[in-house]
Parts: sequence; structure tokens; C-alpha cells
Amino acid sequence: MGENQRKAPFEKQLASINTDYVRSIERQENRKQAKKLRLFRRLSIFGVMSVVIIGVLISALINSNNALEEKRKKKEQVTEELAKVQEEQELLKLQISKLNDDEYIGKLLRRDYFLSEEGEIIFALPDSNEK
Repeated sequence: MGENQRKAPFEKQLASINTDYVRSIERQENRKQAKKLRLFRRLSIFGVMSVVIIGVLISALINSNNALEEKRKKKEQVTEELAKVQEEQELLKLQISKLNDDEYIGKLLRRDYFLSEEGEIIFALPDSNEK
């Protein structure tokens, strides 16, 4: 408490110098402070914008990777389906070539429709399920 009482009379004795030079120095310091503040604000805005842009780019990258993965899966599925269809097509081509053969057609007619050649006798055998 004793120190506070000693400082109080001393502070009353101090007077600020109010000259043009002191005022110009104060203005320069105020300008420097304002300049630092503006710089800080600009850097803050730039930082926030950078983070937002990076976030948008990362989001776009993730979305494109997801879309690419979906397209890969769909391609695999379509490729498998294509292989099945091509296999079926080969079987159908083989069947067409067999249907152009008269002997094969005759064999089918005899088997499915019980048609016979001249002098042949057809015997129908019972199925094993019918007893």
C-alpha cells in the first residue's frame, strides 16, 4: 500500500509533451497498428478462403472416386453379362448350324414327334416314374 501512495504523487507530476513531433510519431504508430490489423484481417480471410476451397476440392475428389468405383462395379457386372450372352450366342450358332443338317433334323423329328422312316417301328418305353 505504501508503494501505491508513492506512485500517485509522482504520476501527477508527469505531463505529456504535446508537440508536433510527438503527435506525428503517435500518428505513425497508429498507422502501423492499423496496417498490422488490416494485414491480419487479410491473412485471416485468405486462410479461411483457402480452407473452404481445399474442403470443396477434397469433397469433389471423394465424390469422383465414389462415382468411379460405382462405374467400375457396373463395368464388371456388364462384362460378366456380356460373357454369358456371348456364350449363349455361340450355343445358338451351333444349334443353327446343326439345324441346317438334314440328318440332325430327322433325328430330332424321330425323337420328339415319334416320326419314323419307311419300314421303321417305333416303340414307346414307359418312364421310370410310371410304375
